Amino acid sequence: MLAACGVEDISDFFAIIPEKKRFPTLDLPEPLSEMEVLRELKELAESNADAEHHPCFLGAGAYHHYVPALVNHMLLRGEFLTAYTPYQPEVSQGTLQTMFEYQSMICALTGMEVANASHYDGATSAAEAVIMALKHFRGHRTKIVLSPTLHPQYSQVIYTYTQGMGIKTLAVNEPPDELDNLNTHIDEQTALVIMQYPNFLGELEDIENVAKASHDNGALLCVVTNPIAMGMLKPPGEYGADIVVGEGQPLGIPMSYGGPYLGFFATRQKLVRQMSGRLVGETLDVNGKPSYALTLTPREQHIRRDKATSNICTNQGLMATAAAIYLSVLGKQGLREVAELCFHKAHYASDCIDTLPGYSVRRERPFFLEFVLRCPAPVSEINAILFDDYGIIGGYDLGQDHDDLKNHMLLAVTEMNTRDDIDALVEALGAIK
Repeated sequence: MLAACGVEDISDFFAIIPEKKRFPTLDLPEPLSEMEVLRELKELAESNADAEHHPCFLGAGAYHHYVPALVNHMLLRGEFLTAYTPYQPEVSQGTLQTMFEYQSMICALTGMEVANASHYDGATSAAEAVIMALKHFRGHRTKIVLSPTLHPQYSQVIYTYTQGMGIKTLAVNEPPDELDNLNTHIDEQTALVIMQYPNFLGELEDIENVAKASHDNGALLCVVTNPIAMGMLKPPGEYGADIVVGEGQPLGIPMSYGGPYLGFFATRQKLVRQMSGRLVGETLDVNGKPSYALTLTPREQHIRRDKATSNICTNQGLMATAAAIYLSVLGKQGLREVAELCFHKAHYASDCIDTLPGYSVRRERPFFLEFVLRCPAPVSEINAILFDDYGIIGGYDLGQDHDDLKNHMLLAVTEMNTRDDIDALVEALGAIK
C-alpha cells in the first residue's frame, strides 16, 4: 500500500504537519482486557446521579416515568431497530403501519385530525408550527406571539429557526401572573399564537379564551402540551387549537441525559398540505388489501423538493415506535391511571410542603404534575443540600429564566415518586435552615 501511494514509511503521510506538532505524547494507561474495561466502565457509570438511585423531582420538560419492560423488548427487535426511511412501501409495510398507528394515537390524544411521524423533539415541533403558519398565510401575516409561560428553550429554538426571515416573533414579556394580557398582543398581523398546556410552570391556563382571541383576529393557535396530561385532561383540539405539538419523551422514552427524544405534531385537515415531516397514509393495494405508504411529504431531497415545506431531513422513527408501543401497552385506561397518579401525588406533595415555614406553593391556577414552590433561600443552595445531605434530586431553578421568580423552584412529581420519597423531600426541606 505504501508503494502504491509513493511513500516509504507511514510517517511520510504526516509530512505536511509541522514536526513539533506531530505525534504528541499521550499519557495512556496500559491496555486492559475486555472484562477489565467493562468493570471500569460500570464503576464510572455508578458515579453518575441517576433517577433510578435517587428520588428525582426534576422535570421542566423531561420526566422520570415508568417504562414497561415490553417497550424495550419490542423496540430492540431488528425489524424496528434497524429500519430506515420506508421509501419502498412494498418492503416496508411493518414500519409504515407502526408509524400510521403512532399517528392515529397522537390524533386521539390531542383531539386533532392528522399527525405526522415525527420531529426531533418538542421544541423542533413548535418551530415547525411557526413555519407552517407562515406558509399558510403566504407571507401576508408575519407576527408570531409566544406566551410568557412557554418553555424558554422552545422560545430559543423558535428564534434560531426564524432569524433572518423578516418576521416579528413577540415573546410577551409579562410576568406569569399577568398571562391574561396575552390576548392584547394578538392582532390582524398575527399568524400564530403559541401557548403551553400545562404551561412551563405546570399550571393549566384558559385555552378557550386565547383560542377565541386568536380566531377573532384570523390567527392560528398552537398549543404545546404534555401527552401524559392528555390521559385525564380535555385535549387542546376540543378547545379550538389549530396545531398541537409537544415532547413525546414521557411516552415510554427514558430521560437518557437529554435524548434522543421525540417531537409529536398534530393539526387540522385543512392545514395538512403545509405540514412538514413524514405522513403515512392507509390505502388499498392491487389485491384490495389494506396497505400503507408515505404521502404528502414534499421534502428537500424528493422529486417535489421545490415545494418542500421544511428542510427537516429525518424523523425520530425509533422513538415514535417506542411511543406507539407504550400507548398500546397502557391503553386508554392505563394512560389515565398514570395521569391520575401524577396529579394526586403532586398535590399530596404540594399540600405537605405548603405547611413548612418559609415555603409556599403558588396556587393562582390549577396544576397537573408540576408546581411552583416559593423558597426561603436560593434554589441552587437548597438543591445542593438536598443532594449532598439527603441524596434527593431537587427541582428546577425558575430564577434562571424569570427574574420575578427568583428563589422559586419548579417541582415535578410523577408516578415513580413513592410516598416515602415525597415524605423524605418534605422532611429534608423542613430541616434546611
